Amino acid sequence: MTDRDVVYAATDATTVTTPEEGLKRQVLAYNERLMLVRHLLAKGWKGTRHKHPHDQLVYVVRGAIVFSGGGKTLEMRGGDSAVVSGNVEHEARALEETEVLDVFTPYREDYA
Repeated sequence: MTDRDVVYAATDATTVTTPEEGLKRQVLAYNERLMLVRHLLAKGWKGTRHKHPHDQLVYVVRGAIVFSGGGKTLEMRGGDSAVVSGNVEHEARALEETEVLDVFTPYREDYA
């Protein structure tokens, strides 16, 4: 077993960044194939429509967002999840204070 076999990230020891107003990002455990990211969204935050080559799993921990992508618009609340294939344009906006966990595969070099 090597250090890469199990990667641990303690939430209270992981840096929180603010890449834009209304959005806090915390990169949690990851390796070169998979990445877990926690996003805290302020009520009213709206992300820019974008795409990336990574498949993304979106899990709403608490709060509510409107998620649009792939020709669908979904209102997602705590406990809801969606998978977005790589290179599909998508965006989200927060209807209230919201916590989202995103899983990316492969990992996002731009977040690491």
